[in-house]
Amino acid sequence: METTVWAWIGFNVFILAMLALDLGVFHRHSHVVKLKEALIWSGVWVLLAMAFAVGLWQWSDPRRSLEFITGYLIEKSLSVDNVFVFAVLFASMRVPKHCEHKILFWGVFGALLMRAGMIFAGVALIERFHWLIYLFGAFLIFTGIRLLRPRPGVVDAQSHWVVRLFRSMFRVTPDYVDDRFIVHREGRRWATPLLLVLVLVEVTDLIFAVDSIPAILAVSKDSFVVYTSNVFAMLGLRSLYFALSGMMDKFSHLKYGLAAVLVFVGFKMLVVDVAPIPISLSLFVVASILGTSVGWSLWTPRVSVVVNTDTTKSVQRL
Repeated sequence: METTVWAWIGFNVFILAMLALDLGVFHRHSHVVKLKEALIWSGVWVLLAMAFAVGLWQWSDPRRSLEFITGYLIEKSLSVDNVFVFAVLFASMRVPKHCEHKILFWGVFGALLMRAGMIFAGVALIERFHWLIYLFGAFLIFTGIRLLRPRPGVVDAQSHWVVRLFRSMFRVTPDYVDDRFIVHREGRRWATPLLLVLVLVEVTDLIFAVDSIPAILAVSKDSFVVYTSNVFAMLGLRSLYFALSGMMDKFSHLKYGLAAVLVFVGFKMLVVDVAPIPISLSLFVVASILGTSVGWSLWTPRVSVVVNTDTTKSVQRL
């Protein structure tokens, strides 16, 4: 179904207005985001996403609404994995707590621009070269199986290749300077470690997007649906981080659910021309898998996250 230019403009104007309200009013000054504030903002973004889904159902097409909800659930669940990685990066790079929201804000803003390009490119490629859908399907199944592999016990972001490359190209201050990305010293511009962490966040999201974009394309080829579901999930990522960062050990079995979702949507892409799976069934399967894995995690938590206090601030999962 065609989407009018005004729908695109209206949606993006709304998103920009919400971002301006977030940064310019509620988070004008950097501060530590408390659990209550994070839960409120998480609820706001979820309610806005559901209201958008209702709008699609009423004024567009029920199928598009179901596709949006399914894509939103997939992207939202994959965002939980982002939260784990961001927690590792922030701990390893010793990011001050009051600076975390600013990094995530600009990190998500950059990720939205990057993912928009990837979404439009992916939809255009599938429409032009239909056989790519089989390649994406096989890739998602491979990714889902790979997700089950044990993760490294200790992660030290200080030795990451992005950090080494950045330090070789720019002058970086030894310490954080309030919440600033760039400072002037001795007549020269210096990058602060905060800017370095922002670059790490962007690179990390690019890696995650390689998995999540094909997963949503398995649900819908509608650019507007794929884009809007991605945007709502990404905008809720910041509050999701602050809501979950203190209880990550509660979701030790979520990776099994994510792996199963990726394998399912990969299979859905492989059989699309032989036995297409209805979107209503896809939504039921995805929601059931995620609900089961979350319930399993809350019932039998097995993973604890320990942040060491040495100079590397590495994070170990036992």
